[in-house]
Amino acid sequence: MKVFLADEQTEPIETGALVAMAERVLEAEGLPDESEVAIVLVGEEEMGGYNERFMKRSGPTDVLAFPVDQLTPGELPSTVINGQPLSLGDIFICPTVVERQARELGIELGTELALIITHGLLHLLGYDHKDPADAEKMSKREQELMTLAGFSLA
Repeated sequence: MKVFLADEQTEPIETGALVAMAERVLEAEGLPDESEVAIVLVGEEEMGGYNERFMKRSGPTDVLAFPVDQLTPGELPSTVINGQPLSLGDIFICPTVVERQARELGIELGTELALIITHGLLHLLGYDHKDPADAEKMSKREQELMTLAGFSLA
C-alpha cells in the first residue's frame, strides 16, 4: 500500500500513526498492494474553502473524501492493468476540527483521528451515510475496522 501524506497545517500531529491506520484499513479491506491514497492535513480556513466549494456547506469540517471512481461498498475495485497503481483518491482532514470533536466527545485525539481516517477511506471505497441503511452499514464497518486496529469506540 502506498499512503502519501502531506501535512499543510500548523498543529503538531503524529503522521506516522495516520499512515499506519490507513494501511491497516486498506489491508483489511483486501486492496491490492499497489493501491495508493493521498491524505492531506489542512487548516480550518482551507478546509472551510473546500467544504464550501465542493459540498456547498459553510465552515470547516473534519474530513472530506474525493474518490477517483464510484465504488461499491464491500466490493474490490478492478485493478489497473500495465502495472499502474490503483489510485483510490484523496482525503482531506482538518486536525483542529478533529481535535475539537475529540474534546467534545471526551475521547483521545488518536482515537478520533483513527476513526476519521477510517471514515474517509470507507468513503473512497463507496460507503456513504446519506440514508439510514447506508449509514448503519458504514458505521458497522467503521467499528469493525477500529476494533481490528485495537481501538474501542464504546
